[in-house]
Amino acid sequence: MYWDSELQIPTANFEEVLHDDKAALAWLLALRRVGIVYLKGAPVEQGQVARLSQRIGYLRLTFYGHTWQVQDKSQANNVAYTAGKLSLHTDYPALHYPPGVQFLHCLSQAGEGGESEAVDGFHMAEKLRREDPEAFRTLTSLQVDFTDTGSDYCDFMVQSKNHIIDVDSDGRVVRINYNNATRDSVLDLPLHQVQAFYSSLKAYIQLMTRPENMLTYRMEPGDLVTFDNGRLLHGRKSYLSHPDQVRHLEGAYLDWDEVMSRLRILCKSVNGES
Repeated sequence: MYWDSELQIPTANFEEVLHDDKAALAWLLALRRVGIVYLKGAPVEQGQVARLSQRIGYLRLTFYGHTWQVQDKSQANNVAYTAGKLSLHTDYPALHYPPGVQFLHCLSQAGEGGESEAVDGFHMAEKLRREDPEAFRTLTSLQVDFTDTGSDYCDFMVQSKNHIIDVDSDGRVVRINYNNATRDSVLDLPLHQVQAFYSSLKAYIQLMTRPENMLTYRMEPGDLVTFDNGRLLHGRKSYLSHPDQVRHLEGAYLDWDEVMSRLRILCKSVNGES
């Protein structure tokens, strides 16, 4: 199922997902099909993304820890930890195996600004295939470097080469790898491919940023959004940072192997499927 700015995000109750197998199965099926599901009614305190992960299996540990706090920090080591605009991106394209699923739980919201933005990267890739086949071919065939260096949970210096659009052997889009903040400043491509790459990337970004393709929503305390990190490009509008009303989200990752394992187990227990 592809979608655009008109999507009504599938929604479930947080506590029902934790305690009812049918609700948990419906959540994971929607996450797999649509790529984004909203959970409402989570307690407004840290630790809820970890609780939700236990419903599936376990969290993916990254260089930012098992969980991480998204808020305006005085010495930010990531643009997400500022009050500025966060452009559309997928997380961790600098890894060879980026996390598959992301959780974000709203603990407090800014008084002004801070709306979340999301785009169906698979849908935009298929639009690009139709509207500009040469650009699609370029972004699925040329690999570019992504890199990230810093210190948080531990010191890190990571680098990988990825296609902006990954396709399988049948040509189906299977993953988007894009974060301009971590795309290497050195473009390791032959000179004759440079202009083609940039014009193709520009065409893809222009598709993503069309108002009719971008979903905008505002998280409130107790909301927890779950989404496919390989399909959705997500971002955030800038916001006013005020000491009396600090925007604070807690985040975590899982891998699709664990999610699909739990989905199969739930299918078997709820529907009797093997």
